Amino acid sequence: MVKNKIDKNAKIAVLCGGMSSEREVSMRSGKGCYDALKRLGFERAEPVVVDENIADTLKKGEYDYAYNALHGKYGEDGCIQGLLEILQIPYTGCGVMASAICMNKEYTKRILSTTDIPLIKSVFVQKGEDVFEKTKDLKYPLITKPVCEGSSFGMTKVNTPDELLSAYNEAAKYNPDVLIEEYLVGVGCTVGVLEDDGEPFATEILELRPKNEWYDYEAKYTKGMTEFILPAELSPEMTKKVKELAIKAFKTADCRGVSRIDFLVVNDIPYVLEINTSPGMTETSDLPAQAAVMGIDYDNLVLTILNSAGLWMKNN
Repeated sequence: MVKNKIDKNAKIAVLCGGMSSEREVSMRSGKGCYDALKRLGFERAEPVVVDENIADTLKKGEYDYAYNALHGKYGEDGCIQGLLEILQIPYTGCGVMASAICMNKEYTKRILSTTDIPLIKSVFVQKGEDVFEKTKDLKYPLITKPVCEGSSFGMTKVNTPDELLSAYNEAAKYNPDVLIEEYLVGVGCTVGVLEDDGEPFATEILELRPKNEWYDYEAKYTKGMTEFILPAELSPEMTKKVKELAIKAFKTADCRGVSRIDFLVVNDIPYVLEINTSPGMTETSDLPAQAAVMGIDYDNLVLTILNSAGLWMKNN
């Protein structure tokens, strides 16, 4: 059992919905977290669907804490975190800086490149730049990604130069800045990082075997579209290395409370793909499954994350 460090009488706003392309996923995450909080005895927990009036809603609600179940733009990029700090409402998860950095795949790479963490070769293409010139030194196939988007929205595999421009334009629909990486084939896996009294620890590693060519939106959110191997079928040495790199990435990006780090293991090299600072908490999400294997059921996972809001008080 996880020790509760938050007053059961606290009024908690479970933030969900939001204004990003991941709204529906967030609604599902929020419902799961709210239901868990009620089962845990937090009777004053309330679901709060985030929209453009959220500042007024939070002020009128007089909440003691905010449980952040938002995903994507405005909820995972430092915006809601900044508002909560202005309102002096302690909240779960990463702070303003880590949220903003990790939401941007390019700046995440720049921060992580200051360490020895392996990263896949890529280029950053901004609006108006020549996508062909920027990618001339990359080896096909490639994969295009909106630099600030989640749930695989706008991602496209590019097999030949003839496909590059249309793939770039698809990513640019979500964000004018696009990350283009070399597409490597390997073992896709992900590992959660949680905190116990401010000390990060890694969950078990989840190996992902999508039925689609890669781990796209359909594979992530449709039951039966991905085979989940938990724990991942990695060697003991690689398992240890991935967990250590996950914690290192978490610390390097100044994350807090909870994150999930995605990897691609290719020829015994564990490449970090990205850091998710607000992992999904739906019935098909990765983090709850990873925690369960460690003996942390869904409710205790929610409580572990809630406890990070208490740490906010110590750090501010």
